[in-house]
Amino acid sequence: MFRFFTTAKWALWAYLGSIVILGSLWVQVQIDVKINEWFGDFYDMIQKALGEPNAVTMTEYIGGLLSFGKLAAVAITLGLATSFLTSHFLFRWRNAMVEWYHEVYDRARTIEGAAQRVQEDTIKFSRIVEGLGTSLIESILVLIEFFPILVGLGAGITIMWFGDWEYGLVTGALIWAVGGTVLMIILAWILRLVGIEYDLQKKEAAYRKLLVIAEDDGSVRPKSLEELFDDVRQIHFKSYLRYIYFNTGRLAYLQTNVLVAYIFLAPAIVGGMITLGVMQQIIRAFGRVEGSMQYLFRSWPTIVELASVYKRLREFEREIQAGMEADRVAGQSDEGRQG
Repeated sequence: MFRFFTTAKWALWAYLGSIVILGSLWVQVQIDVKINEWFGDFYDMIQKALGEPNAVTMTEYIGGLLSFGKLAAVAITLGLATSFLTSHFLFRWRNAMVEWYHEVYDRARTIEGAAQRVQEDTIKFSRIVEGLGTSLIESILVLIEFFPILVGLGAGITIMWFGDWEYGLVTGALIWAVGGTVLMIILAWILRLVGIEYDLQKKEAAYRKLLVIAEDDGSVRPKSLEELFDDVRQIHFKSYLRYIYFNTGRLAYLQTNVLVAYIFLAPAIVGGMITLGVMQQIIRAFGRVEGSMQYLFRSWPTIVELASVYKRLREFEREIQAGMEADRVAGQSDEGRQG
């Protein structure tokens, strides 16, 4: 699966592409920091305008909107370019995987579900890695940039349960994010979600293979197809039930998540310790820090799917290599007998 990074043919795309994507994501985070600063200035201007008639001119107000428009235009352009480059990067990764599968396909085709592994699972692997990989890198960069911003904004104001401690906001975000992530990991482990996804794909592959065989072989009986489809139906129903439990906890946490920053800021808001602009900056920075620390939580269903795809591809490659090794040993034995 990782020949993309170990083969000279793909070295330029693998390493230069990684550097360019990382650089682009870093610039996007810097723009996000600028947007966060804009929120503070703009909402302070709104507070000033609402507090005193004509305290803000129309030119100043329109200028504030236009300054956001410029930042947003750069962010959108850069985001589209990064997405385009990332898609090409990951297709070439898939290309490197498929090339090797094609080279050994005489051996691979004897393995159950080989066609699905080579075609469907390589697509899934590249698409999931595209989403998870870029969001992971972005989460790390956001945490690096917004952590000190949140510490600075929280200094000198009273935070629920933490008082005047300057790291109160960051600590609150950390406790809430890590607590939710641990909750989801425990739930996924109890419900065996990775195993369910793996079993589901195995059952679907067996059913698909028999359907393909039935196209050319009239001896395949409808009863055999029905038995395999019954296995598919049962594993799907089991998956639906387990995801109800998982999503109940996940959605309850996400709904509560909306109020967390306001709860921590309650003493400062009620006590009039911050302006509207500062409150907007804090809430947005809190959300960015909290969101980056909730990466595992927010991505968990996709991570489960990726783990299942990775497990199938790794097992597929092991079976190919085991078969090739068996052929090599058999060939040596034949040469020994002939000698």
